[in-house]
Amino acid sequence: MQYDLFTPHGETPQPPAEEQVLMPLAARMRPESLAEVAGQKHLLSESKLLRRAIETDRFSSLIFYGPPGVGKTTLAYVIARSTSAFFVMLNGVESNVSEIRAKIEEARTRMAIHGQKTILFVDELHRFNKAQQDVLLPHLEKGPVRFIGATTETPYFAINSAMLSRSQIFPLEPVPDSEIVALLRRASADEARGLGRLPLRLDDDALEHIAVKADGDARKALTALEVAALSTAPGEDGLVHVTLAVAEESIQKKAVKYDRMGDAHYDTISAFIKSMRGSDPDAALYWLAFMLNAGEDIRFIARRLVICASEDVGLADSNALRVALDAARAAEMLGMPEARIPLAHATVYIATAPKSNSAYAGVNAAMQDIKEGRTLAVPDHLATPTRKKLAKLRGVAEEDTQYKYAHDFDDHFVPQAYLPEGRVYYHPSTNGMELRISERMEYLRQRREQGH
Repeated sequence: MQYDLFTPHGETPQPPAEEQVLMPLAARMRPESLAEVAGQKHLLSESKLLRRAIETDRFSSLIFYGPPGVGKTTLAYVIARSTSAFFVMLNGVESNVSEIRAKIEEARTRMAIHGQKTILFVDELHRFNKAQQDVLLPHLEKGPVRFIGATTETPYFAINSAMLSRSQIFPLEPVPDSEIVALLRRASADEARGLGRLPLRLDDDALEHIAVKADGDARKALTALEVAALSTAPGEDGLVHVTLAVAEESIQKKAVKYDRMGDAHYDTISAFIKSMRGSDPDAALYWLAFMLNAGEDIRFIARRLVICASEDVGLADSNALRVALDAARAAEMLGMPEARIPLAHATVYIATAPKSNSAYAGVNAAMQDIKEGRTLAVPDHLATPTRKKLAKLRGVAEEDTQYKYAHDFDDHFVPQAYLPEGRVYYHPSTNGMELRISERMEYLRQRREQGH
């Protein structure tokens, strides 16, 4: 698939009037400048790197990643407009090697004839195989093509290292509810591209409901507004009245008293976590059910389960982390309503497991020492052979640079300093499986004191 959105001289062609009418509202309201982009303030504020790179036209290859509807394609489109580049869009599923080569050759011709660079935008970049990615590699740093890729997958796993090393990577975040509401109001008032020619009356709670249930997806929100406006008959006053009930039907989710960006959201997830930490499975299940019924993102719940399993159960039962990770993967695969089952499984397991936060507390204490400047040098006997040679040149005794291989000794243990100053960060509890760890650490401590 290819969309040539610009003429060779960078002027935006206007589609025929009948085509504009048929275009979805989300497509008609696509931003044409950075100022119109909803969200992404962490990338597009005045002082941010991406904003500076676009405004000064100083970038080569970019990769955007984030969930659907957050503006990856839109941002590529705006960049092309801002830099007067010719915009070509390919899809990682449909495009092949020959098509990629053809577009690159067309870009060379365009540069030679018109002196205009081309932005080659590849949607679903993670779908490109190695051969397709290899075709692009020689053109990422030079030539008439500027590359922008978009992916919903984490690029560090989905994209090969050669392409990553030649690209700047920017994560896009879900659009905040407040900005989605502002976008809906702008679309309802815009007579040229939006719904401004319709006699609309929009209730505030209707717009807020659409924004919340869109879950950061601006495209989904605009589609819901369009459905609501075009499927509702005018009232006696001649106005198309979009109420909360109309909004609920349009976005196909029931409104409940649960603001995903407000106090109810944070209070409920706090109650959920503290119930599991407090070993109350009944309360934890209730708060889980409350969030699921309110339409909370199952990925958000799954992430909190993983954190709680490691932070609060920890080494008292390391299986809790495995259960939480398996539940997160299962929920992602199943989706609702079945996702409630593995999430409940993990919730009950974590709530009923013995508890220990020793690993969590230990790493926090170590990080605090480092943050406050109490850093330590690696001991000579633990360093690389090169470092050991330098130590000998400094006059360090041979025996002080010798590393003792633990597996060569009884119990696979030998007293040896691994951290200067003898700092202690890990204090094992006696709960669950960590009791055995506590007993072994005490045994090893005694051996260290005895020097054998």
